Amino acid sequence: MPPSVLSLVFLGIAVLILFQVRSAVAGVVTCSGIVPMRYRYDKVSIADFGGVGDGKTVNTKAFREAIYRIQHLRRRGGTLLYVPPGVYLTGSFNLTSHMTLYLARGAVIKATQDTWHWPLISPLPSYGRGRERPGGRYVSFIHGDGLRDVVITGENGTIDGQGAVWWNMWRQRTLQFTRPNLVEFVNSKGIIISNVIFQDSPFWNIHPVYCSNVVIRYVTILAPHDSPNTDGVDPDSSTNVCIEDSYISTGDDLVAVKSGWDQYGIAYARPSSHITIRRITGSSPFAGIAIGSETSGGVANVFAENINLYNMGVGLHVKTNIGRGGFIRNITFSNVYMENARLGIKIAGDVGDHPDEGYNANALPIVKGIRFQSVWGVKVLQPGTIKGLKNSPFTGICLSNINLHGVPGPRPTSWKCSDVSGSAMEVSPWPCAELATTQQTGSCSGHL
Repeated sequence: MPPSVLSLVFLGIAVLILFQVRSAVAGVVTCSGIVPMRYRYDKVSIADFGGVGDGKTVNTKAFREAIYRIQHLRRRGGTLLYVPPGVYLTGSFNLTSHMTLYLARGAVIKATQDTWHWPLISPLPSYGRGRERPGGRYVSFIHGDGLRDVVITGENGTIDGQGAVWWNMWRQRTLQFTRPNLVEFVNSKGIIISNVIFQDSPFWNIHPVYCSNVVIRYVTILAPHDSPNTDGVDPDSSTNVCIEDSYISTGDDLVAVKSGWDQYGIAYARPSSHITIRRITGSSPFAGIAIGSETSGGVANVFAENINLYNMGVGLHVKTNIGRGGFIRNITFSNVYMENARLGIKIAGDVGDHPDEGYNANALPIVKGIRFQSVWGVKVLQPGTIKGLKNSPFTGICLSNINLHGVPGPRPTSWKCSDVSGSAMEVSPWPCAELATTQQTGSCSGHL
């Protein structure tokens, strides 16, 4: 592991320890009530099924046999699969309901780079095709479909996707199908992911799609800043999701809330809602917290608070496009600090591509009720841009207590806005004229 990656790992772990101590001492609100952590009285070890942690032996058969046994044992309260210290090379494998995958300190589950270990599965119905290539997609490294009561946790062990081979295929345009995620849950409920390091995902890192009651906390997610599309956590057409107390440094958005792609997402009509994102620290050349751009099923009731962002492309990004349809409403960003960012706040109606020529250019998104409150930035080259759609202006945009300080030089430091309405209070530098001045106390509530 290169020293730079090691330093990020140690930084991530230090941040997580600080989060846990602060939460315990200060009584910080957490999402633990969404999914209770279950104690598994029944335990098995991957070593019981021939698992060898020498970094060379391929353990795909061992993982699949262990999980098959857990599935068919059906022990009351479920079963914990223990992964001892060591490096366990394996192909992709599916989890089962009522199980805990537990990584000991020093345990690494490492993806093999042989693509034949990665089966193809059908595209998600809300996307209509693979996100990168037409047709199917490679199954995620760790996958679950239709599951209940699943935990991935441990003592800060590592799940390593060895994504470089996939990134190179993407750069060389030799991909035949969409790259695999590192972890994906589909149509699942009662999921906890905690106290694990996720490293070098081939594509998106953690992708709960069509899920409910999901908690992701105390995780570290790492990928080089030049790794393509390595989003940290992407809740997608999911409800009651909490992402908190984590460190993320990747090549794309740290957290991106999604809900389907153009006509396929409109037809599937499953929104993302009631999503909480808090106490996240991270760095990326793209966005810190993003909504979109695939939002065709709708996104509502997202609350992001206590976010710390460093060396960013865009701090906070709400993005959609013509053909998306759907809605983005009741989104709140609160208590955000950013340092060294190209752009502080961006709301845009011209971001993202289309799955095929079948999208409806008249399917315009509705963007309404987006709050930004208590946002502080230093070394921010441009404070913000808000670019709505001529035939579907963005409304109810609120900026309250915003300070985004630039750097000396000729670069523009003013806001740029079009096709938008809303209000602003205590904003520096002062935003565009489309946002009316308000002297209200509170957070522009009367304008939403």
